[in-house]
Parts: sequence; C-alpha cells; structure tokens
Amino acid sequence: MATRRGVRRFQASYSTMEQINSEGITKLALDNWATNHDGQNAKKPFNLGIVRDIYADIVAGRFSSRRLILLDYSQYLEQYLWPNFNVETSQFTELAMSVVALVNVKKRERVPVWDAFKEKPEFFPLFFKSVMDLCLSSSEPPGEENAQHRTVSLVEQCQLLLFLSHSVNSLEEDLIREQAQRIFGLPVWLSLSPKRLEVEIKKVPNLKKLWDKLLKKEQQKDEAAKKAENFYRFFMRSLMEKFQSALYSVPKDGPLAPDLQSYCEHFLTLMIDCQSALNTRRFFHAVLDDAHALVKCRLSPLFGRPEGRVFSQLVEALEFYSSYEITLTGNDMTEQERSTDHYNRMTALQRIIYSSFPDQEWSKKFATSAVFKLDSREALQTFFTGMNMDQLRQIADRIGVLGSSNIAVNAADSDGLSKAILCEVLVEYHEKRISMLERVNDMPIYPTEDMIWDEALVPEDIGNTAETMPLPKLHLQFLSLHDYLLRNFQLFRLESAYEIRTDIEDVVARMKPWKNDHGGVVFGGWARMALPVNHFEIWDVGKPHVGCKQPSRVRAKVTITLNVRDNIKSEWEHLRKHDVCFLITVKPTRTYGTPLDHQDHFINQTGLTYVRGCEIEGMLDDRGNLIDELTNERPQLHGETRTFRVWMDPNQYYLDAGNHANAPTENIYKSFNIIMRRRPEENNFKAVLETIRNLINSEWMVPDWLHDVLLGYGDPESAHWTRMPNKLPSLDFNDTFLSVEHVKACFLDQPLEFHTPKNLPMEPPFRLTFPVDSKDGGTKRTAEGEVVTAVPKTLVVEPYEPRRNSPYGVEKAKKNAVPFTPTQLEAIISGMQPGLTLVVGPPGTGKTDVAVQIISNIYHNFPEQRTLIVTHSNQALNQLFEKIMHLDIDERHLLRLGHGEEALETTKDFSRYGRVNYVLSKRLELLSEVSRLQTCLRVPGDVGYTCETAGHFYLYQVLKRWQDYKASVKRLSSSPTSPEEILRDAQVVRDFHASMASFFPEAPQPIFDEGQGSLEKNLNTAELCFRYIDNIFTQLEEFRPFELLRSGLDRTRYLLTKEAKIIAMTCTHAGMKRQELVELGFKYDNVLMEEAAQILEVETFIPLLLQKPEHGVNRLKRWIMIGDHNQLPPIVQNKVFEKYCNMEQSLFTRFVRLGMPTVDLDAQGRMRPSLCQLFSWRYKRLGNLPHTYRMPAFLTANAGFAYDYQLINVEDFNGIGESEPSAHFVQNLAEAEYIAATFMYMRLLGYPAESISILSTYNGQKHLIRDVLEKRCGSNPLIGMPHKVATVDKYQGQQNDYVLLSLVRTKTIGYLRDARRMVVALSRARLGLYIFGRVPLFKNSLELSPAFSVLLQRPTKFHLIPNESFPTERTLEATQSDSMVVMKDMPEMMSFVYRLYEQKVQLLRPLSHQEKDDGTSEDEDDEEAAPVTSEVVIEDEQIAGAIKDALENPGTSATPAAPAAGPQQFIPRSDLPFFPIRGDRGMTLIQDDAGVDEEEAPAANEARDGKEGKEADKK
Repeated sequence: MATRRGVRRFQASYSTMEQINSEGITKLALDNWATNHDGQNAKKPFNLGIVRDIYADIVAGRFSSRRLILLDYSQYLEQYLWPNFNVETSQFTELAMSVVALVNVKKRERVPVWDAFKEKPEFFPLFFKSVMDLCLSSSEPPGEENAQHRTVSLVEQCQLLLFLSHSVNSLEEDLIREQAQRIFGLPVWLSLSPKRLEVEIKKVPNLKKLWDKLLKKEQQKDEAAKKAENFYRFFMRSLMEKFQSALYSVPKDGPLAPDLQSYCEHFLTLMIDCQSALNTRRFFHAVLDDAHALVKCRLSPLFGRPEGRVFSQLVEALEFYSSYEITLTGNDMTEQERSTDHYNRMTALQRIIYSSFPDQEWSKKFATSAVFKLDSREALQTFFTGMNMDQLRQIADRIGVLGSSNIAVNAADSDGLSKAILCEVLVEYHEKRISMLERVNDMPIYPTEDMIWDEALVPEDIGNTAETMPLPKLHLQFLSLHDYLLRNFQLFRLESAYEIRTDIEDVVARMKPWKNDHGGVVFGGWARMALPVNHFEIWDVGKPHVGCKQPSRVRAKVTITLNVRDNIKSEWEHLRKHDVCFLITVKPTRTYGTPLDHQDHFINQTGLTYVRGCEIEGMLDDRGNLIDELTNERPQLHGETRTFRVWMDPNQYYLDAGNHANAPTENIYKSFNIIMRRRPEENNFKAVLETIRNLINSEWMVPDWLHDVLLGYGDPESAHWTRMPNKLPSLDFNDTFLSVEHVKACFLDQPLEFHTPKNLPMEPPFRLTFPVDSKDGGTKRTAEGEVVTAVPKTLVVEPYEPRRNSPYGVEKAKKNAVPFTPTQLEAIISGMQPGLTLVVGPPGTGKTDVAVQIISNIYHNFPEQRTLIVTHSNQALNQLFEKIMHLDIDERHLLRLGHGEEALETTKDFSRYGRVNYVLSKRLELLSEVSRLQTCLRVPGDVGYTCETAGHFYLYQVLKRWQDYKASVKRLSSSPTSPEEILRDAQVVRDFHASMASFFPEAPQPIFDEGQGSLEKNLNTAELCFRYIDNIFTQLEEFRPFELLRSGLDRTRYLLTKEAKIIAMTCTHAGMKRQELVELGFKYDNVLMEEAAQILEVETFIPLLLQKPEHGVNRLKRWIMIGDHNQLPPIVQNKVFEKYCNMEQSLFTRFVRLGMPTVDLDAQGRMRPSLCQLFSWRYKRLGNLPHTYRMPAFLTANAGFAYDYQLINVEDFNGIGESEPSAHFVQNLAEAEYIAATFMYMRLLGYPAESISILSTYNGQKHLIRDVLEKRCGSNPLIGMPHKVATVDKYQGQQNDYVLLSLVRTKTIGYLRDARRMVVALSRARLGLYIFGRVPLFKNSLELSPAFSVLLQRPTKFHLIPNESFPTERTLEATQSDSMVVMKDMPEMMSFVYRLYEQKVQLLRPLSHQEKDDGTSEDEDDEEAAPVTSEVVIEDEQIAGAIKDALENPGTSATPAAPAAGPQQFIPRSDLPFFPIRGDRGMTLIQDDAGVDEEEAPAANEARDGKEGKEADKK
C-alpha cells in the first residue's frame, strides 16, 4: 500500500479574526485600499514598494494560503493590484506574481476569479504575456551574459504553472479564450519538425488549404509582427524544453529537492489539462508527441525513484490522454479503425525496414513475419535494441517520429536523442495497446486496500487542493462521451472508496483488534455493522466466457456467529440479495488492551492487510439451501451460527490468483476475519458503477441534437427549441391561461392576433401559433452578452372547444389556478417544444408549478408520448407528484418508482404494485359497466366476464349497432326512400335512443329530442354517448394483458413499459435500475429533471439512456432541466474530489457556464419583498409577485420584533467563540444559547412551534442547538421544540415562516464564503429571518458583501417589542413602538426571556385560582378571566393550557431550565436543574451514556461533517 510522500495532516490555513486584526498587512490595507469600518475607501497613490514588501512576505511564507486568504479578504486584487496594472507597471515581477498568487488562491477557495479583470480587459493580454515571460524565465541567478532576464524561483514557477492550468480550465471566459487561441491554435504547428508536419497535414484533407493560407499570411507580416506572434506559437515548445532540462537535472539517487519535484508535477498537470480538452488538444497533441515528452518522462530518473510515485502516476494519466483513441476532428475511433491503424503502422514498418536494409537477413525475417508475433512490447524492444543509432534514426525519420533534434536531455546526447529514448519512441508508436474498453472491463468494481489507503488516489480531507494529484477532473469539455463516462466512473469509484474507508476505519476501531498470546487475533470490542468471520471458503469458480480471462463467476460461503441483540441479529438475517459487504483481514501487532492512537497511522496500528468486496446472494438454512427472501414464511433457524452465500468480483479474483501464482504468498481468501455491512442508502455505489461500465461497453447513443452540447462543443444555442428542425408551429395550452387578459399580460412585448373559429367565445383553453420568421427567429445576444429568444412577428391566439366524451354535460376537470408570469410561460413554451430547456428558478419562483404544467401540457398535446420525471431527492419527487395528481391527468397513467412513495400525502398507492391493483379494480368496475350496457342492449349471455368477452361484445354488438344507427340517420336525413325503409330506420334510431337513455340515467333528461328536425342534434348527442362507451372498451383493451399475465411481477413490468405515461423516479433509482429497465424495453420520449443543479454529472446523464435506440436513433425529443446553480451544488464527501476534481459540478451548472440559453424565472411569491432583497443580487432579475405587496401576512409586522429581518452580533461568551471538539465539528455556545432564548421568546408571545425552523451552517452547531433546546424546552409543555433544527445544506428545498440562523464561525468565514450556501440560508424564511453571527468577520467579505450591506443597514443589537402577542396588528411601515427593548448580548437576552416567562406565569395564576373557586371546569370558556391577561395576552391555547397544568400540578414545574453558564442572579429558584455544558461531543449536551451501547452513543467521529459543515449522508 503506497502512500503519498509528504502528506500533511489537517492544519487550518485560514486567518482568524485575531490574526487579521493583529497583522500589519491589515493596517496597510486600511491605509491604502480596503474599506474601513465607516464604509469609506482609502484612495492613496499606488506604491510599488508596498507591493514588493507584501510579495516578499508571500514568498517568505512559500505562498501560504493563510497569508493569501488574508490579502484576498482585504480585496487586494480588486482594489489595488489590478486597478494599477498598466504598461508601465507590467514590467515589475512582483506585481504580476502577486496577481497570479491571488488568482490561484481564489480558485482554491472556489470564489469568482475572472470578474476582477473585466474592469480593465484591455490590459489582460499584457498581463498574460507577462505571465508567459515569467514561465520561461530562469530559476537560476542570472549571470553576466543574461543579467537582464528575470529570475523566478521554482516555487514561483509552480504558481505560474498552476495559473496556466486554471486558465486552460476556464475557456468559457472570453478573456482567457482569446489568449488560448493564440497558444493552442493551428499556428502552433510551426514548431513541429518538417516530417511530422507533413504527416499531420495529410491526416485531414481540408487542412492543407488552411495551412497554405496561414503561410501566405505569414509572408505578408513584417519581422516584428512575426516575432511577436511566434512567441505565442513556440511558447509551449519552449516551456517543454525548460521542463525537460529541469527533469533530467534530478539525480538518480541521493537528496531530491522538493521544489524541483513539485515543478515537474505541476508541469505534467498542465499537460494533462491541455490534452484532456479538445479545444487545446486538437493541434497541441502533435507538438507534445513530437517533443517525445512522455518517453523522456518515463525514462527520467524521477520516474523510478520512490519519491516519484505521484510523478509516475501523472505520467500514466498523461499517457492515457495522449494515446486516447480520437481523431483530429474529435470523433471516437471505432474498434475496427483502431485495429486497421495499428496493422497499417506495422506493415509500413516492415516495408521500411526491408527497403532500408535489403541485404540484412534480420530485415528479411522481420518483413516476412506475422504481425501478431512482432507487435508486443517485448518483441519490439528486443528487435530495436539490436540496432545501432544510425539505423534507428533512419527508421524513425522515414516513419516521421524522429521529432525535433534540438531538444537535448543531457549533455552526452549531441543530437538530442539517446538510443534508449529513440528505441522507446519506436516501440511506443508500434506496440499493440490495450484499448480503453479492455482496461475498464478488466478493472475490479470494488476498491481494495491498495486504493482505499493510497493518499495519491484517495487523499484525506485536508483541504489542500493546490497540490498536484493524479486524479481525473470534470471540466467544461470532454474528448468524447466515452471519455466523459470514464472520468465520472473513476471519480465515482474513488469517492465510494473514500466513504468505504471511513466506514472500515470506524468499525475496525470499534472492534478493537488485538494480538493474543498465540499470535492470533482477539477482538476487545464490537460494532453494529461488522462481525468476526468464523469461516470463509471459495466453493464455486465458473469457467471463463469465450474471449475472457477472468472466471465467469466466483461464489463463496461466509459463516458468522450472531451473538448480538435481537434487533441487530434481525438486521444481519435480513440482508437482501445484491447487498454489498466487505471482507477484511486484520493482523494486529498491538497487545491486548492497547488503546488506539488517533494521531498514528491507522493501518500500522490495526494491522489491516486486505479488503475485498462481495455481494450477498442469500442466507442458507440449516440444510444448506438458499432461503428465498420473497417468501412470507422464513424457516426457523437454530442456534446463532449463520452462513451466507456471496458473489466475489471475478476480475479481482483473477488478479489475486495471478499475483499468488507469480509470487507465492498467503492466500488472501483464507485470511478474512471481519465482515462489514453498510447502510442500504449508502451502499448503491456498485450498481451505479456497473451502470456506467455497461454504458461504456454498450452501443448506446444520445440524440444528434444533444451530442455536441453534452461534450461542450459547437454552438451552445444549437439545442434550443428555436434552432430545432422539428419545432412545432402550434400548440394547445389546455388550462395554462386563466383568461384572455392573462394571455395579453404574458405577451406584452409581442403583437397578438386573436382568431375565433366557429364563433367560440374568447376564453380558455387557447391554442397558440408561432409564425417565427427565419431571419428573426431563434436566439440572439444582447449588448451585455445575454442570450434571449428572438421575438416572432405575430403570435396567433385562438380558443378551441375541449373534446367532450360523455352526455353528462361539461366535465369539471381539475384545472390549473396559477396565473403564470411571462417568464414562467416562456419556460412552459420551451418545455413543450422539442429540444433542451434550462430553467433557472430562484427561491420561491414557482419551479414546481412550471414543471407540473409542462408535464400536463405534454400529456394532453402528445397522448402517445411518455415522460420520465427525475429528481435528486424523494421529497422533491413527492412534492412534484402530489401536484401532478391534482391536474387533469388520468391516474392510470401515473407511476412512481423507488422508495419514498409512502411519504406521498394521498391514500392512493402509485407504486408499481399499487398501480396494478388499481388497474385490476378499475377493470372490474368497467366490466360491470359492460354488463349494464349488455342489459340495456338486451343482449343475452355474460359478456362482462373478461376483457376478451367484452371485446367481442363491443365488436359484434356495440360497434355494429352504432354503425347501423349512423347509417339509418344518414338515410333519414337524405332523399326519401320507401316507407318500409323509413319505418325500419326510424325503429333502429328509436331503439338506439332508448338503450342509450337507459344506460345514462343520470344524464340530463331527455337525452334525445324526438321532435321534427332533430336528427343532427340527436346524432351529436349519440356521438357523445358512443365516445363514453368506446372509452370503456378502449380501457378494457389496455387492461386485457393484465388478465393474461398471471404473476404480479409480469404485470408490473407491463405496466411500466406499456401502460404508464408519466413515470417518476430519483436519479439514484435510475442509476441502480438502468440495466433492468433497458432489458424490459422501457421507453420514453421526454425527460424532466427537477433539482438538476443538485445532481452529479453522471447521475444526470444516466436517465437519458434508460432505453435502447430505435433503428439506430434515440427517441428522446425533449429534455427539461429545472434547477438553480446559484444554490448548493451536489454533495461530495471528499473535499479534494469536490474542489480539485470539480466533482461538485452538476451538468446543469456546466450548461450554464457554457452559455446555453436559459429561462430565468424572475418573480418570487414565497417571502416578503424585504427578505428577497437579501439574495436577489445573485440573480439577473428577481422581483416580487403582486400578492407579496397585498397579502396581510406580508404586510403585518412580526409580533415582538422591531424588524422582519435582523443581523444580531454575538460576542464571545466567557472568552469563547467558536470551538472545534473534533475536525470540522464546529460549535458556538453563545449563538446556540441566544437562539434558544429567541425561540423561547417567540413561543411565549404565541408563535406556533411548527412555524419556526432553526438552521445552522455546521453540523456540530446543529447538535449543540438541539441539545440546548431539549434541555431548555423539550420537557417543558409551554415551549416544546421547533419544527426543525437542521443544517443549511439539508434544508435546501424547504421553507418556513420564521427562521433563526446561526453562522457559527468567529475566527474565519470558512466555507461560508461560498455565496451559494448563503443564498440558501437567506432564502428559507417567508416572514421573518434573524441571523446570529460575528458581524466584524462577515461584513468585509467581498463575496457576501451584497447581502451584508443590506443587513448592516439595520442595528446589530437585537430590537424587541415584548408587549405584543402573536399575531400583531402592527404593520411593517408603522413607527417603532416606544416600548422597544434592545438586547446588548446573549446573557441579557436569556435573563429577559426568563423574567418574561415568570411574568406570564404570574399573570395566568389568578385565572387558575378563579376557575377553581368558581367551580368552573377547565374545558369551559371563562370570559370573566379575560381582563386578568389584558396586559399581556396569551392567545396560544397550547401555552395557556400548559401554564394552567403547571400551576395546578406543583409536582411538575413548568419553569424553564436555567442558563447554561449565565450569571447566578438569573436563577431565582433553587430547584431549577443546572446541567453540565461539556460532554462527549465537546459542548454538546448529552445524557449519561451509562447503559447505552457504543453504536447508539453519539461520538465526535460519527457526528462530524466530513467536509466543513456538510452532512455526511450522501444517497
């Protein structure tokens, strides 16, 4: 197990407030550029000496993150460096390097970077040129011959390379893209060797014309212009020369300079970034290959040194992308094309060798040998090694791989290429490589100990993402869809390994493995999720499939003893099929009783040796037979010994067997002594990884209109509906519009033309026709660069008559009642049209209503199409589904898959089996209607027995009579016929009318008019009757397969693939069940994704491919993504994967960054307008709906509070602010007590507990607040507990009337600097938001300044009006009350709340005594007691009743608990419980753990966040 060199343990790299205030740099900032406490900005002349002094301090600290973050807090880049960058100052190294360092730290902290440069964009090319100059400068002190050149140390050069990497990965920015085009464009081929240039130009036919055109332009330029342009064209080649010189200065042994190693690693990282994106790779790939950089890296001294493990892994990553099978045009090479290219190279080599050395015997032998005998690496190395240097050079030159001869790797190689390097170049060019598919298919699916504890692959959450790591990254663009899937596969696998490592370390630490006296293992503890293994054996190894090396299957038996509690025993016995477990081998070296030292390495202490994954097949009974988990009666098992049959990973078993054969060691599969299970919600990684691997191997395809968009290339507007070739000119909008005025309000800027066909009234429903002109249609960009939809010439609006399907009058269908805004309607129109729709929905803007209306309109416009709904969470899916149920959609077409369906607020079951039961019950209901129709038609027999008999009845009786009736009516209304025919036709008509009147007794009578001239009217009525009857038999025909399919499983499958039209599931369910759905033939036409910005890239992509292509074409027509990239991204547990690998990037966010057209909802209706302004700055346009200015709830003030929102400054309590009992488990006792007192205050005024939510930005603070509330209020019936105490991350998507928010941090802002998290925190409240935090810390944050500038317009001391009660009649505009009280700190607030509590108890005491004296029962209303509470009215019945109970039952005190550590004078009664503050979770208040098993006792290592505040329960 390899670990990364120099891995540092977590050390806080942030600057605390004390450090910020004490640093001399803070004074410099206040004196020269920063905003002071009065809000004024110091504008002194630019002083280069200050920049030099600060930069010297940065260099002395080796670019310490703490120092740079401190400078970033003061807006050093925005206010001082960049405003003063110009032609004169660009020559100063310190200025450019300072800008580079701050850009890097901003990227590291995930805050906006490039916005600062948009103030003076004309100087950015000059700055970038300065950076390039510094990259090529020497790291050695200049001599006399080059004294004018700049000297930049290796540490500084690492920063420069890091800056270039960030630039390459930010090509969506116009400033960066312009510079990248000059470096990586076609002219970069001027640096190629002539022979390689000729080879590359021949690959693409049209490229020769472009190259000739480029050369003509070059000839027209003067020498100065050529020199300036060539600097960019030869920059990467020169940078590679410098790197190779540094690389071969590394000694083969002896001391290794860390800075030199770091420089080499940073360079390779830059090369990987350039090779992994098509825009930079297209022409640069040939330059990199022509320089033989990979070969020289592989043969360098650093590659073979133990310290160079990360370097070697980076070389392997670069080799993968350099050899990626993709053409110059960006197309994937097929297996046939790869094979043809390989054999063409080998046959060309045979011809060249024979023609070059025809007289040599070895030449003839090589030329006549079979290719398969020559193309292995070993055979080629043997052949080329036997040749001399001249022969190798001659062959390489004729092939075109000789490269430039001016790149020397050491002084001994006069021509720049040693024989070893040239041999390796020829071998690498001709060897038969393992394809990407073979690598993926041979890769084990479960992580092993080598991966789990390899710090280079699965680094600890140390937050040091500035280091180089051999990890794949998710950026804006990908080479191909296979590349896209492979990167996601690798990252998802590594993220799963990190979570598995956490679980393994937890259970192994709990089990306390020690070494016994005989050298064996003894366990001193136990764990709920793990047990010792009694016996393990491999009992079935299947033969490999044809063409495969690994076994087809590997099965084993695991025996354990369940000597645990019954509930835990039941959990083990109910392990389900396909549950994943892990088998662990520990060989501890610690003797019995030695405690685990958490500072020491975990592996060394526990002796953890092997980890292998397995999949449960089932548990065996006493006879050794597999127990069927679906059976209702499980067999009775005796004893405590249980045996499970498991599937092992065949790929891993094959590798282990090969390693054991090559180097005989201990048999891994006989050494397991621990089996670990995981929680089901955390254990779906295997299914998702297998899904991704199947996608890589399968012949799937995405629609053509979506392919380039997914990869990030081409026109970002190409998938918009206005650019689609199959856009629809006319659409029915059903119940979207409420009136014709609503239509006009939605199209204020567009000419409308109203048509009224058939004299219909101008009222809903409406049909819209879009006559888009080809010149004006589509999308366009405004002057600000914003993409908007072009306005059509005229939009035609016409009403249409809804189709009636019965004679019962106009059906009162469920209709929409939401008056959609113009932008909401724009989103609905876009969602109904084919193509990609991105809807950005800020908080409270009706995203769900828009989604539901799109689904409803698609359902009614295209009844034959099927729509798939995907969300991130079950909660969001249920909210969406509940609204769909209330629209005019036949419930037989609705289906909800996955867990969480039970949380739907309905008595109906929309699961698969629930829908089957509904169909069967509906079938019986319809068959009874058929029997009734049979009676009305006087047909003998039992035709309502089955759907089949009903079908025959319809065909031979109902349909025949309907046809006879229409024929008779037609003859009667036409020319006269014979009297006999008239009588016969009249009788047919009368009989049909009579039967219909009998079948529809509840319809308005009489149904038919028997008067003269009523034939046409009666025919219309008869058509309504027949439609109703025809619909009955149509449904029965759809239900007929449910009669033929006997098993419930078959019925559910048919329902899923044929009957359901709207299918809903979570993205997790889609990933787990993708293979099953594809095999069932599941099909759909539209995909709608809610919470799209919270879903991982790959989990967003998988739902697009849950079906097989039809005739080589994907039938997907619409993809609607609804989300908000300005709120929190997907949850990633490992911070390195989140930040360094950019795994937190959702596909929705990537599309927005690429500039794809979006519909930005711009009006919220959830909260007060005053609360909306706290976060509206984050969006383009965000206003308020009219009802937020009219509804009484929004106009009335919050009872007891002077303001509807307020930021309250919370100082240290007893000298303590934030504390961190364990890593990332941050708490703040002062804020917790302040919030608890505020909650008690609100409850005493009558606020309902269910209307109050308490949020915290850290999980540790959530636990602390919850414990304080449980101690203060939990057992007190007067107060109770709030609706929810949660973290901000977990509360996204939820809301409440009043929110109390704890910011927790007092030393550093931490990850709260991410404005997305602050947007979520500020947007959860509807009526009142009260924020508790350290004001001086947050107010100067550049990223949060728009919000805090609004908050700081109000006092930071808590302003209360305690003489009010909930609800109050005071309005927001009313002047402040004279009885307003100002709380200066937390102890004063707690004292005040306690006195208020006592006051209310005393005021209600006379009421209780009066009721007893008068003999009045407690249930009666005593109006005479009202004056007693006239001073302070208690309107909350729960509080009033609790006070009465407390007064009448002295044994149960209703007095709240005393303050945790407040002054003693605040405790007037001696019988109040005083509880300790500090417990097992730092400042968390917990009960005594005596008698509680360690799995249930809260512990710091279980409750910590895992990533600075995010909760570690990823689904």
